[in-house]
Amino acid sequence: MCFGRWATFLLTIGIGIGAGPRQASAEPTPITPQLAYAYGENETPRAAAMGGALRSLGNATSAIFVNPAAMVETRVYHVEALAQISPEARRQVYGGVVSDSVTGRLAGSISVLGGFIDGDGTDRSYLDARVALAYPITDRLFLGLTGKYAKIFQEGRLGAGGLGNSAVSGGLRDADDGDGGYLASVDEFTFDAGLILKVSDAVYISAVGQNLTYPKHGLLPTTVGGGVGIGTQDFSVEVDALADFNSYLDPSMRLMVGGEYLVANHFPIRLGYRFDQGAKQHALSGGLGYVGNEFAIEASVRRALADPGATTVFFSLSYHLEAAGLTRSPAEM
Repeated sequence: MCFGRWATFLLTIGIGIGAGPRQASAEPTPITPQLAYAYGENETPRAAAMGGALRSLGNATSAIFVNPAAMVETRVYHVEALAQISPEARRQVYGGVVSDSVTGRLAGSISVLGGFIDGDGTDRSYLDARVALAYPITDRLFLGLTGKYAKIFQEGRLGAGGLGNSAVSGGLRDADDGDGGYLASVDEFTFDAGLILKVSDAVYISAVGQNLTYPKHGLLPTTVGGGVGIGTQDFSVEVDALADFNSYLDPSMRLMVGGEYLVANHFPIRLGYRFDQGAKQHALSGGLGYVGNEFAIEASVRRALADPGATTVFFSLSYHLEAAGLTRSPAEM
């Protein structure tokens, strides 16, 4: 794997985003800090459209965000640009990811994303950088590990629905700020670990833990979960569940269900559902796209069935180096 140039390129983008101007809004978001921040989860349009239920079938660029072990399910070398926009949450996230499972049995991926949230409320900005590796122990058992670096700043006031100065909702009070503002900062490393058991050619079972250094706050919540996925060439469906130990005062559960169907071998149609116990909230999602041999463009939308509720739109554009003939598999070397 040769990630040096891609890593430099993505890191430059991430630093530029983190230093860029923030979009002003008229007032703080009515969405709670946990939901405005989306629990620190970054998703591709495919994962978002399926309600986040992709821990077993989340191959290629989705794997670094949901379960690194899934990288070795398919042999690809993809470069992908990502964007997320949520008007109600005042959130914008931009970045990119590179995933290579072609040039060796040890698959690798890198990603850098950055964004801004609620400029007139919690006023949070962050940089999220990840490096992931995965290896097929056997033809039926895959293991993966993701190293994560998070740089998060927060300089604002919590809106309605927050938990005051609690680290759960992401607010660490700045004792030197006489105006009652907040200056929460995270600058730390953590990691994810996952495995996938390929029961048959179509059935996959996963287990994954995220932020396993247990930072003990809602900016990097520790979660443990997994799922069962059934996938064929044209159709897939998956059910996932996870336990979140830090986003709320008590551990909470999230349940996700999603499916996709590939029309004419190029046009995916995706639907998903998500229940969030901590927020006591349901959400529906869907997505469309075009997946060609050398490139793909995909989009999805998620809507929370709540008042107030957030709508989040996800976009991606990817280039497939393996189809373009720019890479060689080990068998060709």
